[in-house]
Amino acid sequence: MGKRKSRTSKLLAQPRKVAKLDTVFSCPFCNHAGSVECSIDRKHGIAKTSCFICKEFYATTAHALTEPVDVYSDWIDTCVKWIDACEKANEGIRRRVSSYADDEGSYLQAVPFVA
Repeated sequence: MGKRKSRTSKLLAQPRKVAKLDTVFSCPFCNHAGSVECSIDRKHGIAKTSCFICKEFYATTAHALTEPVDVYSDWIDTCVKWIDACEKANEGIRRRVSSYADDEGSYLQAVPFVA
C-alpha cells in the first residue's frame, strides 16, 4: 500500500506566475500618466525613454537584462541628481540674499554672486 500524496506537494509542483512589470509610465516633466514609453535596442546597446506629450527624452546604455522599468528609473534618478546639483549651485546665491524694508513692506533683493 502506498502513502497518499499531501496537498502541499501538489501546490509546490505548480509553476509560480511572474508579476509583469510596467512598460508605460508618467512623465516627470509634464506629469501626464501613460505618456512615457521605453524602447530598448539590444543589438546596439541603447535604451531610450521619451514622452510623446512634451517631447522630453532620455537615453542610456542597455544590456541583456535591461527592462523598461530600469530605463525609466535611471531617468528619474538622473533628474533627481540634476535637481540636487542645481540646488547646491544656487546655495551660494541664497546665502547672499539680503532683505530690506520699504514703505510698502518687506522685499527681497538678490545680491549678485561673485566667485
